[in-house]
Amino acid sequence: MSDTTVDLLVIGSGTGLAAALSAREQGLDVLVVEKTAYVGGSTARSGGAFWIPANPALLEAGSRDTLERGETYLDAVVGDNAPRARWQAFLRHGPDTITMLRRTTGLKFMWARGYADYHTELPGGDAAGRSVESRPFDASVLGESRELLRPGVVEAPVPMPVTGADYKWMNLVARKPGKGLPRILRRAAQGIGGMALGRDYLAGGQALAAGLFAGALRAGIPIWRETSLVELVTEGDRVVGAVVERDGARETILARKGVVLAAGGFDHDLAMRHRYQAEFLEDWSLGNDGNTGDAIKLGAEVGAELTLMDQTWWFPAVAPLPGGAPQVLLAERSLPGSIMVDRHGRRFINESIDYMTFGQTVLERDRAGDPVGAMWLVFDQAYRNSYVLAGSLFPRMALPREWYDAGIAHRAASAAELARATGLPEAALTETLDRFTGMAAAGIDDDFHRGNSAYDRYYGDPTVTPNPNLRPLDRGDLYAVKVVLSDLGTCGGLRCDEHGRPLRADDSVIEGLYAIGNTAGNVFGRAYPGAGATIGQGLVFGHIVATHAARHAASAVVTA
Repeated sequence: MSDTTVDLLVIGSGTGLAAALSAREQGLDVLVVEKTAYVGGSTARSGGAFWIPANPALLEAGSRDTLERGETYLDAVVGDNAPRARWQAFLRHGPDTITMLRRTTGLKFMWARGYADYHTELPGGDAAGRSVESRPFDASVLGESRELLRPGVVEAPVPMPVTGADYKWMNLVARKPGKGLPRILRRAAQGIGGMALGRDYLAGGQALAAGLFAGALRAGIPIWRETSLVELVTEGDRVVGAVVERDGARETILARKGVVLAAGGFDHDLAMRHRYQAEFLEDWSLGNDGNTGDAIKLGAEVGAELTLMDQTWWFPAVAPLPGGAPQVLLAERSLPGSIMVDRHGRRFINESIDYMTFGQTVLERDRAGDPVGAMWLVFDQAYRNSYVLAGSLFPRMALPREWYDAGIAHRAASAAELARATGLPEAALTETLDRFTGMAAAGIDDDFHRGNSAYDRYYGDPTVTPNPNLRPLDRGDLYAVKVVLSDLGTCGGLRCDEHGRPLRADDSVIEGLYAIGNTAGNVFGRAYPGAGATIGQGLVFGHIVATHAARHAASAVVTA
């Protein structure tokens, strides 16, 4: 006998909540199971943007995007890296997903206008961008459940719901105070003033996760926390439920319409990461600490084929202090007065490139037998005076003494001195800076084309001309900060069809089972079309699998 029977069992409380909300709205009895003590998954730790072409939040804000342009772009970006039927399903159901979330949550969305697609040079690319994020959300509606929301990666020193659009200009406050300062003041007033009124405004991934969580509470969807997936229950070739461990005891949950695996990737399983990706990787992932590949392993045990296991949402970051976590580098890599070099003291990439391609380039070098090795972000004092670093060091702030003590940061009066401090070849680093100086002065990066794309320029400094991403470095006062290859989560997993159903090696469907988000192979294969593509596909396929389960999946007749 089972302990519990529901229509749909959702494993994971990140974008899995979108599946739960959609299923509940369509009349299904839903249960969400969460491995950790917190609700929100990696979504709560993310920037919170989602990339969904021609969605209503875009169009209402003035975007002229269309599904046809989205299809042209995805056709160019994805190519044969992923099944066409999957990304076309994502495209087709994207607008309906956002409409569903508006009905089932209190979330309000805004277009991150100007946050360009990552490959605007390809047909269908949009320089104005297709990324959308949540407006600041009042998490006080969670009531006593507020403490159950997974904390974010970076906590502001004062209550400030900083959106991605705010961050761009706050980062440039020293250079463009007319744009940056009003945003800082507005968000500080909203955060601090909100507290005085009993409100708790959140932004980014915190806002999105809080809105989904609040929607689930309002819909009466139970969420079992600290409950681990142990086994998938099958009858014949069909999955009919799962065994979970809760409060030290095992329970069987039967699911009449299906089990949705939305438990993230294998971010923190180093054995899997070394097997499928690279031996040099350490536990540098910023993904939810509960993401250890459990659902992927159990899906494979019932016959699902794995795909894209070498792929990850890579993100370069400042090397962590002992026992600490990496600090992501987003705008920092695009801003003028900086370069990145490899173990040879040479530039090896367009520093401004999207973060997934950055990581793929590093891994390609490793597999080719010429590893990038230690990476360093090299910049000058003018750069330090002008921009935020690592999301927390404001312009002119000294680098933490702990960074210097740990060998993460070095400062020197010449390129040769900096090379000796970092262990880089002196001649190579000096030559690299010499060559970069000439190109930066002309505003043209002949080597890696930094600043050529709309995406590069989005995080550049508009006060620097002729190229907002390039400026010669002052060789008399240099810094180097060590960089590691972190990530936002792996994106290889169970191979699925356009309905989110895992497939066996012979292409047959595993009935009664669904997989979304990072538990499934990336909808876009080895590509990252724009900011928020990971959350976007999680939300949309959450709606897709819920709709399929409600309308098409036959109810299981189970006897377990």
